[in-house]
Amino acid sequence: MFHTLIIAGNLGRDPEMRYTPSGAAVTSFSVATNRQYTASNGETVKETIWFRISVWGKMAEVCNQYLRKGSKVLVEGRLTADPATGGPRLWTGNDGQARASFEVNAQTVRFLSSRGEVESFSPGGGAGSGGGDDSYGMPPEDDIPF
Repeated sequence: MFHTLIIAGNLGRDPEMRYTPSGAAVTSFSVATNRQYTASNGETVKETIWFRISVWGKMAEVCNQYLRKGSKVLVEGRLTADPATGGPRLWTGNDGQARASFEVNAQTVRFLSSRGEVESFSPGGGAGSGGGDDSYGMPPEDDIPF
């Protein structure tokens, strides 16, 4: 059996990278997806779902280097269940409300932010082709390590 989850959203905080004891890079970040609709009573409902993303290997290093809080990304990956519950990770927020986050092991992360969309998004070395190119901040295609 097989499943793939596709998420498009914004980073809720800067990525955090660490290395496993065997030396493999892993980067974690959270992505918020938003949905707005009108309920049957005519009231506008805004809904946000959070996903916790884990990226491994060279892609983890690139994500840590180029992504920042607010960056728009498209993530393709596999949903990982909480071993304790078999579902999303459950926790209590600072306001005392029950919360849930969904864990995703990413296979692909695409950078969707364009020039100037994220103020703190200034990778320095990467050069896009300019003119509204969505690959701004990414190294030239033949230099991408994945």
